[in-house]
Amino acid sequence: MGWFRRPPEKYAGIARPTDAIVPAALELPFDEALFGQAFGSLKRHMEIDAGVEAYMQALNAKHELFAHLLGASTFPGLAAAELESLLAHVFTARRRVFPALEAMGLQPVNRAIDRLLHGEQDLATRLADFAGSIPIAAGADREARKQGQKLRRAMHDFGAELLHFSRPEVYPLMARWVWDQTTLSGALREFIRGHEQMDTIPLAAVPEMFEGVRSWLANLLKAQGLYRDIEWWVDLVEAEAYGAYFRAMAQGMLSADFGRSGGPEEHLKKFLGIDPVKPGGRSRVKKTVLH
Repeated sequence: MGWFRRPPEKYAGIARPTDAIVPAALELPFDEALFGQAFGSLKRHMEIDAGVEAYMQALNAKHELFAHLLGASTFPGLAAAELESLLAHVFTARRRVFPALEAMGLQPVNRAIDRLLHGEQDLATRLADFAGSIPIAAGADREARKQGQKLRRAMHDFGAELLHFSRPEVYPLMARWVWDQTTLSGALREFIRGHEQMDTIPLAAVPEMFEGVRSWLANLLKAQGLYRDIEWWVDLVEAEAYGAYFRAMAQGMLSADFGRSGGPEEHLKKFLGIDPVKPGGRSRVKKTVLH
């Protein structure tokens, strides 16, 4: 993707050369008109809020944090406060995984992050292994297994954001809200013409597919005259599309997860983990077990 930014030299060691992702061809009817609707809504919502530049600054600041802490060619390991600061920027993970990470211990967590960033296996396997690094006790009852699977799904999102926000020009955002093959839900279905009538959506949740959709969106954004910050524009359009779906389908959940106030711009920032810190600087990371 020639219009994605070149990484600063100080972060150049973060991605393995073998992680260059070849975008998959899109065999489903992705619709430019649906993109246009999401893009138009996105621009309106950002202007209602603080404006485009504020969103770009927030996303760049998040990238700088992730790249600073993860950007060495040899992973230095994270202190507990640094791990929490990264987790605070991942909405779907910060509400759930901290107690499990604390139980694992900092050294095993750092080993898991190191393998995710620099392991010898292919990218999809490394992300799956990272999600599975949270143990589920043998012989656990049905409820414990259910909670364990929720933890692992949240851990997947944490890993996806560690990759994307540390090196956005290499890794597309592969969080479950972008596409979840298990539930056939996510932002990407909102760009597929006729998805309401589809019993199945054959969209494999692999890096090549995510990169293929990212390439499609980037080309459409380029046609709108956008050349700077394309990686963030792609994320924002996806978040806008998913926000519209989520508000339509899960209003009760929104009341619990997002609060009863706030409009689409608040949801947009929360999906991307750039929502404001809590009053008094209180951590956004939940420290107690969520049931």
